Amino acid sequence: MENDWYNLNQEAMSLYQKRQYSSAITAEQKALEIARQTDPYHPRVAVSLNNLAALYQTLGQYKEAEPLHKRSLEIYEKAYGPDHPHVATSLNNLAALYYTMGQYAEAEPLHKRSLEIYEKAYGPDHPNVAVSLNNLAGVYRKMAREEEARPLEQRAAHINANKRQ
Repeated sequence: MENDWYNLNQEAMSLYQKRQYSSAITAEQKALEIARQTDPYHPRVAVSLNNLAALYQTLGQYKEAEPLHKRSLEIYEKAYGPDHPHVATSLNNLAALYYTMGQYAEAEPLHKRSLEIYEKAYGPDHPNVAVSLNNLAGVYRKMAREEEARPLEQRAAHINANKRQ
């Protein structure tokens, strides 16, 4: 059953890359059903929910994507605890949806929490920290909070510059 889930996920990603979105959604929905049969709180369910949410988000179907991102986050928190990097990634994905929807006040605390988790898990100079810094800075810029955005962007640039050395 795990192989079926994996293969359907791979198929969905391939279809997504070919921009065959409706077929990708169908494949991911099948993967989700297989994952749920094992355990509705298994991390594979969270992966499929996240992938399905990303597909809906690509199509501009934000209201369909939001509950899927929220459920994915809930499962990751239950499976791994509140301070796991998978939780941070899920927070970031939900925040990105809110950003796309122009709901910056909803995105901000999610990006902040994601950043805190990544810093705690990986240290202050990890590439995921840089991504989170840039994401939070982007929210601040959309909210006309330039003074808060600038140091975050500078810190992210420093992390990225050191990564290349």
